[in-house]
Amino acid sequence: MPSTEVKTGRNQKSSAARHLNVAVAVGVLLVLLTYLVVSQQFAFRVPYVVITKAQHSTDKLLPKVSGEKEEGKVVCSSEGHFSESCEINGDVRVNGTSRSVFLVPTSRSERQEWKIRPYPRKEVEAIKKVTVTQLPDRSAAAPHCTATYAAPAVLFALGGLTGNIYHDYADVLVPLFVASRRYDGEVQFLVANLSDRPWWPGKYKTLLRRMSKYDVVDLDADAHVRCFRHLTLGLHMYKEFTILPDQQQSLTMTDFTRFQREAYGLPRHEAANLARDPNAKPRLMLLHRGHYRKFVNEQEVVRAAEAAGFEVEVVELRFEMPIEEQARLLNSFDVLLGMHGAGLTTEVFMPPGGVLIQVVPFGKLEFIARVEYDEPAADMGLKYIDYHIGIDESTLPETLGPDHPAVRDPDSVHRSGWLKVYEFYLQKQDIRVNITRFAPTLAQAMDHLRRH
Repeated sequence: MPSTEVKTGRNQKSSAARHLNVAVAVGVLLVLLTYLVVSQQFAFRVPYVVITKAQHSTDKLLPKVSGEKEEGKVVCSSEGHFSESCEINGDVRVNGTSRSVFLVPTSRSERQEWKIRPYPRKEVEAIKKVTVTQLPDRSAAAPHCTATYAAPAVLFALGGLTGNIYHDYADVLVPLFVASRRYDGEVQFLVANLSDRPWWPGKYKTLLRRMSKYDVVDLDADAHVRCFRHLTLGLHMYKEFTILPDQQQSLTMTDFTRFQREAYGLPRHEAANLARDPNAKPRLMLLHRGHYRKFVNEQEVVRAAEAAGFEVEVVELRFEMPIEEQARLLNSFDVLLGMHGAGLTTEVFMPPGGVLIQVVPFGKLEFIARVEYDEPAADMGLKYIDYHIGIDESTLPETLGPDHPAVRDPDSVHRSGWLKVYEFYLQKQDIRVNITRFAPTLAQAMDHLRRH
């Protein structure tokens, strides 16, 4: 018999849980950056460039100069409001404690020096930059190697917005997959700011070990000068929570989700197909939220989903629930239904052909909902359906009053800035779904499973 009990992960205290409030707070900065600097689809296409002059400032993009990769050269790309990264070839020496990278040239060249933030969102100023110095010749002073590698390296930073599962995936894991896939595990990860998220490598150890055969190096606590023949400095993100195959080695987001299924040993590679098995009963997970943006009439939603033909389970994905457990759990469902929020990131574990239903709160949040979950879902091979809340389904008129600007004039709230948008529409709002209006959305999900 279908269960409507709210199930949770292990409710235990851990060092990870102590970071939760910080992670949630910084996580909202993503949408701030999105809202303020981007007014169109997150896809910018800028060719790789070769650094030829020491004209890098901490506030400017890398210069856009055409060129080819060469031994002893640095090839960088700067991607709109998102990322900047460099591919450094030759005698590369990394001094972690000083946040410095040196390139010793094969022949005499002009000395160049610049800084780069090794985090995909370069506007996150809390991440310290790494200084890159291209020395003029081999006789110039350079730190002596204390550890030399045959394998290449990828240097990236934690901290920033990580700690929130959405940013763990969008900012680090997906770009890191792209940066490291070509090496088939023969790559060393150098991690800056690891002290800010000391639990992070343990949480994602299954994926990290599939990407690299070696333990990560805590760069900030590293006394070595590590030397490589190739270094990728910084992770590059071309679009929110997805992969653009024409920019990134012909990889796609379905390659990433397949990689995850293999890494976690997930058994389901296809959602329920009612055309082939008409007696199957598709499973729907309803994400429970214990704080703001709750479903006030959650049990009514459960009954509506059951009436539509689904086996329903209400689940709360707690922060301390191991990611392996989340992966196995989500892979067992055909439909994920939830309010806009980081929990929808777990769509990456669903079997292809499944359905994501995103409930979008009142307050003109359509753009944010689209770029964070709509477009990525399609790239993962999922059917995406959204349901936009009307003011009559929001608790805002009750809590703020019917004449409050957040109720009567959402545009005025948006003009007041992101902090007000976040306060009213994401923190102070709960949802009472109009079941009659919502029923066609459930029917649409079921119809997809009948036809896919």
